[in-house]
Amino acid sequence: MDTNKFVNRHVGIQEKDLPEMLQAVDAESLDELINQTIPADIRLKQPLDLPEPMTEREFAEHIAELASKNEIFTSYIGMGWYDTVCPAPIMRNVFENPAWYTSYTPYQAEVSQGRLEALFNFQTVICELTGMPLTNCSLLDEATAAAETATMFYNARSRAQIKGGANILFVDEKVFPSTLAVLRTRMIPQGIEIITGDYKTFPYTDKVFGAIVQYPNADGSIEDYKEFIERANVSGIKVGVAADIMSLVLLTPPGEWGADAVFGSTQRFGTPMFYGGPSAAYLAAKSEYKRTIPGRIIGISKDRYGKLAYRLALQTREQHIKREKATSNICTAQALLATMAGFYAVYHGAEGLKNIAARIHSTAGFLAGELFKLGYKQVNENFFDTLKIELPAYVSIDTLREIALECKVNLRYFDCGCVGISIDETTQPEDVGVLLYIFAGAAGKDYMLKDTILTQTYFDNKFARTSDFLRYDVFNKYHTETELMRYIKRLERKDISLAHSMISLGSCTMKLNAASEMLPLSRPEFQNIHPYAPEEQVEGYTELIENLCSYLAVITGLPGISLQPNSGAAGEYTGLRVIREYLNSIGEGHRNIVLLPASAHGTNPASAVQAGYTPVIVSCDEKGNVDMNDFRRKAEENKGNLAACMITYPSTHGIFEIDIVEMCQIVHACGGQLYMDGANMNAQVGLTNPGTIGADVCHLNLHKTFASPHGGGGPGVGPICVAQHLIPFLPSHPVNFGNEMNTVSAAPYGSAGILPITYAYIRLLGTEGLEMATKIAILNANYLAAKLKDSYGIVYTGMSGRVGHELILECRKIKEATGITEADIAKRLMDFGYHAPTLSFPVHGTLMVEPTESESLEELNRFVEVMECIWKEVKEVESGIASKEDNVLINAPHPEYEVCADEWKHSYPRSKAAYPLEFLNENKFWINVARIDNAYGDRNLVDSQCGCIL
Repeated sequence: MDTNKFVNRHVGIQEKDLPEMLQAVDAESLDELINQTIPADIRLKQPLDLPEPMTEREFAEHIAELASKNEIFTSYIGMGWYDTVCPAPIMRNVFENPAWYTSYTPYQAEVSQGRLEALFNFQTVICELTGMPLTNCSLLDEATAAAETATMFYNARSRAQIKGGANILFVDEKVFPSTLAVLRTRMIPQGIEIITGDYKTFPYTDKVFGAIVQYPNADGSIEDYKEFIERANVSGIKVGVAADIMSLVLLTPPGEWGADAVFGSTQRFGTPMFYGGPSAAYLAAKSEYKRTIPGRIIGISKDRYGKLAYRLALQTREQHIKREKATSNICTAQALLATMAGFYAVYHGAEGLKNIAARIHSTAGFLAGELFKLGYKQVNENFFDTLKIELPAYVSIDTLREIALECKVNLRYFDCGCVGISIDETTQPEDVGVLLYIFAGAAGKDYMLKDTILTQTYFDNKFARTSDFLRYDVFNKYHTETELMRYIKRLERKDISLAHSMISLGSCTMKLNAASEMLPLSRPEFQNIHPYAPEEQVEGYTELIENLCSYLAVITGLPGISLQPNSGAAGEYTGLRVIREYLNSIGEGHRNIVLLPASAHGTNPASAVQAGYTPVIVSCDEKGNVDMNDFRRKAEENKGNLAACMITYPSTHGIFEIDIVEMCQIVHACGGQLYMDGANMNAQVGLTNPGTIGADVCHLNLHKTFASPHGGGGPGVGPICVAQHLIPFLPSHPVNFGNEMNTVSAAPYGSAGILPITYAYIRLLGTEGLEMATKIAILNANYLAAKLKDSYGIVYTGMSGRVGHELILECRKIKEATGITEADIAKRLMDFGYHAPTLSFPVHGTLMVEPTESESLEELNRFVEVMECIWKEVKEVESGIASKEDNVLINAPHPEYEVCADEWKHSYPRSKAAYPLEFLNENKFWINVARIDNAYGDRNLVDSQCGCIL
């Protein structure tokens, strides 16, 4: 093994393992297996034209050189992004810790108690600071949270409003431009008309269903919205407030003056700017929205013995379950960043947050006073952190800008000629001195900072917060680094991550997130860049982005790339919006039908509806393939209105459709576009691609195929790649790109901070490494299929009897024979230290497994050994050796406190429950809770430390 080659570190299977594995799958060679798996007519004729692979040392030097091309200026631009201090114990123990960043979405609550508690803390912070009783555990960014709020209001219209055709959303003219742009993109398909104006003078009509305002507004002014909300309430209009989370430490929360929903970003709670993302957005609302609020909610339930436990509440709201009936397509959110924001609040507590907010506000107020002495006018009567400065007639804005840049300072420049300054927690007295030097110099004056910045309040007392917050123990116990470190470690020990064992989830590609790929994210040159920084300051990011786009174009065979969508579901939506704009441009805007095979990815139907389309579901045959007769018939029936077909390839059934090229041709012949869901690109890269197959657009899940970590439920990135004719309709941005067409994210490049990971993945593997990763992913899946087919059985295989990079285990017959369910098997896996495969998706009563290319043969065999052990336990129940009412499966998982109790009530021994296989004696993962009562948690929804049942 050449240890200098990264591919040998990333791919778990070694050359010496191949004979054993190929014998098991009955193939003469790896190439023969691939030829039997992927249809010949879609195979690439030439290798990918990518740069030669780098060693990890070479890449470290290369990325350092790129980073050095970014210049870190002190940015006072604001507009939703602010420099912040991520406490070192959080950066070190969470952000840089694979136990936190490699864990999966906490659907399996019993092995997710740590991150569930951390997210519950986050929810408590949001509820307390906003004054609202209900929140989710993060959204993508502030702008998309605004869109989700508006859609939630629209779906909550009264019968009278629906009957009267109320479809107008009022948006105050002083919201951030990125928020307005995303709202405009997202409201069009819903048939919602947006009207902007001054909230003080807007005349309500019965056509208005909702309103969005900002607090403090985009200019930095704190506005009194109480009368506005009272007028709205009289008219039955819902009001959403975009609120700066740090300002709510000092300002009266919107929940206390009648807001229906409050949303925003928690970026300034310790998450670096990352050139725009990722950071956790939030959405809090009145309790009446508990079944319609988008995103995930962490709730409290109890386990089978009554111990309190956390879980994802009301999971039937999830978009992949509700499919076309979903009210949102949100899937991946920002769990890792929400976790960090929650720990930030835990570390500082209420008093610490008050000190930070007061220092920010006092610094802004002091600066305003000193600028007045220099002849400048601050126009915001009430403000928190942002000043809007009018220049005297004798001051040139060009001169001011020139001096600022010489001092490595970025200011905000309004179209009206005013200058904006947003103070943050990193602003020190010497920074204030530099600012005043800049403004004094532009006015032809000298300035020397002499006065001390005192803690004062510069807004009207009527805006001052009087209610307490964060009174609970968790926010008052961990203010020293030692205590916080231990608290984080306690939570970490309750979770299974890739640091523990293979996470065998199908459709999620839980592969290695290599340390060499992750390390660049900690570089300040990538962390501390504002998304609106001038282009001459971001040459490193620009080069990385341009290179990455060119690589993704080669990999997908599609020349147009947008990195803006900040999740896979957002990528789906964006691709469909691009198709819509293209169809409008050629006079075919009436097309509104999207064909969706039943085997498509779970978010596809929800995305289609959110994009304004009507899904038409195409059935599959008994082998899992798309029923081509049904496909042809439905395509022809809808020929005049067919906008697109959404296909997941290989399908969510885990197989490569042999008719995929014909499907593309049928859709094109009917005047539609072919959208390919890139969730399963891990089985395509280097062997085939969407462009070769015939797709017009695809999205890529960077958190799946391209090694970005899942982070307990996000961050995710979902770039889209499009054919030549769709390039003019890719997302733009109102601030950086000059227009707002199809803007889908607050930041111009979405979660740009994640991009170095994917860039590293491609540069380290190169053409041969990427191809090998794909081949081994397919080999590993077929190896598991061969090992488990005689016991569990494989639900679907392709025409040649092969699976793709994932497989579905049949569990329905087990239930028929024994009463043991797929959920029982999933829970029993926890006793062996494994996270469950994907449960009952895409086929109810089954388990979907994806081993990925990163797992070793030893780990694959261990997983097989575990699954066969569980199979024997199932047979013991079937034969009567084990009780149907009291067996290790229906009682799983067995928590530590139960196994160690003085009393043991089960008919089987403790050793069978806790140590069924020898390897567990060396490495036992102890579970914190027994099986959790899902129904109890849904009936008694508690989503924060406040403890109120909603």
